[in-house]
Amino acid sequence: MKIYKEKKLQNLLKKSNMKDIDRMRGLDFELYLKVLFKEIGYKAITTSGIHDYGADLILKKNNHKRVVQAKRYDYKKNVSISAIQEIFASRYYHQAYECWVVTNSFFTKSAVKLAKACNVHLKDRYQLAQWINQINLNQTPKQIVTKNIDNRHCPKCGGKMKMRKNKLGNSFVGCSNYPNCMYTESL
Repeated sequence: MKIYKEKKLQNLLKKSNMKDIDRMRGLDFELYLKVLFKEIGYKAITTSGIHDYGADLILKKNNHKRVVQAKRYDYKKNVSISAIQEIFASRYYHQAYECWVVTNSFFTKSAVKLAKACNVHLKDRYQLAQWINQINLNQTPKQIVTKNIDNRHCPKCGGKMKMRKNKLGNSFVGCSNYPNCMYTESL
């Protein structure tokens, strides 16, 4: 029975393109979640990143506001209690109905224990894969991030982010205020 369950989870992860998500930067993961939650039926807004008070996304549905902290970690690194503490405080700051921590990984035992006591909803790698497969996105996570570059702003200067190519023809994301701002991200 245990082998069957493990195989089922592995197939779920394969279909969800979780490997693309595992290679994302934190900001790309937030952007991906915004698209994912919109497809599920939420009105999703990303916070500015600066002074977000622990919330990376604000979701609205049926007159309920939910705050979400996105944690894109290495597969083997678990989310700790600090994420629970931050989103719990954020819930009251943003006057939200619920608070979630969504990760491509898992949670430490102490994080699970604190989340239960604080009524913080934890969404791990398997829940994320279920959401992805539920809506059956026609695009891979990497395609979604690349397509939505124009909606992003430079974390350094606030300028718009743009797709660019280097001298070798390789694509990357760079600030539109170049050469005044040299901020770039690889794809």
